[in-house]
Amino acid sequence: MSKLKYFIIAGLLRIAGWLSLAGAQRVGRFVGYLVWRLPTKSRQVTDINLSICLPVLSDTERAVMSKRSLAQTGMTMLEVPLMWEWPVEKCLGLIRETEGLDLIDKAMAGDKGLILLAPHLGNWELAGLFFSSRYKMAALYSPPNMPEFEDYMIKVRGRLGSELVRGDRRGLARLASILREGGVAGILPDQSPRGKGNAFAPFFGMEVKTMTLVSKLIQRTGANVLITYAERLPDASGFRIVVRETGPGLGDKDPVAATSAMNHAIEQCVREIPEQYQWEYKRMRHRPPGEINPYNPDRVC
Repeated sequence: MSKLKYFIIAGLLRIAGWLSLAGAQRVGRFVGYLVWRLPTKSRQVTDINLSICLPVLSDTERAVMSKRSLAQTGMTMLEVPLMWEWPVEKCLGLIRETEGLDLIDKAMAGDKGLILLAPHLGNWELAGLFFSSRYKMAALYSPPNMPEFEDYMIKVRGRLGSELVRGDRRGLARLASILREGGVAGILPDQSPRGKGNAFAPFFGMEVKTMTLVSKLIQRTGANVLITYAERLPDASGFRIVVRETGPGLGDKDPVAATSAMNHAIEQCVREIPEQYQWEYKRMRHRPPGEINPYNPDRVC
């Protein structure tokens, strides 16, 4: 059954890959509107996250932001097949503007490794493709729920030579090795981590479980760290690659201080284009023991 699912999904991805950027965004916007209009879990989670993270919004403003956010999420979903199925040159041709690339050259001076944080903001698949076209790069990933899909994902994401490493002990050792060699490690820093290797740190004012991997890699390798995202420009005109400094503290030996600094850096980027953040993700589900789960108020963490 899982093989059948794989062939169906792979087929749909290839069909969606025939769309233009404008076509994909139109379809994605419509899907996002349906998700917002109907009583869906994604709409519910988006509204909860916005009420927690952007409390200054009025009810009307929050509803508008929710609608825009889910439309942007729909566009992201439909853009993924383009990033995976289009020729690389065609994907990179969608990048109209860049900002802050000089920060990378400075950070990598003297063969220093670089950790690039890429939160779920804008089109992170395009950001990964862009940087893998320029640098020796490895990216951390979690295996998909469908094992048959893993080889396909590794193939399309690594077609410029970037190395995908699992988030296990062996993969993390490889990531550290690449950083010591002066390479680039791409990490999605805003996922709720499982198991050990985390600390509770504020994210938009709420204490949530946050990965300590970045601070440990900095301590082990001396790598520098920057944060990046690919902003979606209006009217299907393309994307803008943005690179920002993170501020101090990400390599602090105190895990709470380090993760707090990382979350603050993510917040700063999200506030620049809040409608393009993945608000329908349950980022606040893992809180300190005894705290209420905001997505299920009857349940205590």
